[in-house]
Amino acid sequence: MDDQTLNESTPNEPTRPLCDYEGSGYRQEFWEGQGRDYEDLTERVAMRRLLPPRGRRAVHLGAGFGRMTNELSGYDQVIVLDYSRTMLREAQQFLDASERYIFVAADVYYLPLADGSCDTAVMERVIHHLADVPAALRQIRAVLAPGSPFVLEYASKRNLKAILRYWLKRQSWDPFDHAPVEFVKLNFDFHPAYMAQCLSEAGFLTERRLAVSYFRLGLLKRVVPLAWLVALDRLLQPTGEIAPFSPSVFTLNFATGDMPPHALDGPLFKCLRCGELLHHENDMVVCDACGARWAIRDGIYDFKDELGD
Repeated sequence: MDDQTLNESTPNEPTRPLCDYEGSGYRQEFWEGQGRDYEDLTERVAMRRLLPPRGRRAVHLGAGFGRMTNELSGYDQVIVLDYSRTMLREAQQFLDASERYIFVAADVYYLPLADGSCDTAVMERVIHHLADVPAALRQIRAVLAPGSPFVLEYASKRNLKAILRYWLKRQSWDPFDHAPVEFVKLNFDFHPAYMAQCLSEAGFLTERRLAVSYFRLGLLKRVVPLAWLVALDRLLQPTGEIAPFSPSVFTLNFATGDMPPHALDGPLFKCLRCGELLHHENDMVVCDACGARWAIRDGIYDFKDELGD
């Protein structure tokens, strides 16, 4: 995810810069055959430790081509949401043809999901591309029913490699400073204390935190058997409860309070223009209140662009 297109259009104001993987070869260029089996397996270990095994309706935010979506196999319905239509088409091919999956192209800053319509949310390898973390977390909290779990992964700036580089004066930014650091355009690392504050202010209570991918070094991955690295990482992940110094941190958070009310049995989508609930009409979803419409194309609910008159 290094050569993504920046797209600054959103359904509402204010606009925020977004990473758009439309037309990218992310699956082939970053994952498949690219020496990242260690990262994939350790992330699955963490996900299985944190994610409740069953539920009614989960949303996988920034799902990409669906690499981790199969970890939600115990859920009755899974919303596979990404900003890129290209990624969603690949996810349709990558996942089984089950009707459990609902594919949605949408902006995480303006989620078209009805308030309280999901009982689980998952987001990994996404938030490090977001310039406005608090705004995104508020959106995620709004779609979750009270008490719902939210598994979030973020890139930590307070990792061992960054600390060593800072002490050796090979990088200018301080890994112990709480402010996010943007080391490449729309690529951020976050301090664990900053993320804890953002989650709390958005209405989440963090219950668990795992330190993941300690051995993300090319030399180690080449000379140490994969099974050994994964086993060692599994042993070290619980150190995240005290002080994670890994490049990746997984957290289990729960939606606090009693709002919005549980809405798992109601309509799934809401209008991005006025917030009213949408209904299906042929190959569209339509708002009766303001007349806004969005297309359903090849099995994908497309909220990237509103249909004109």
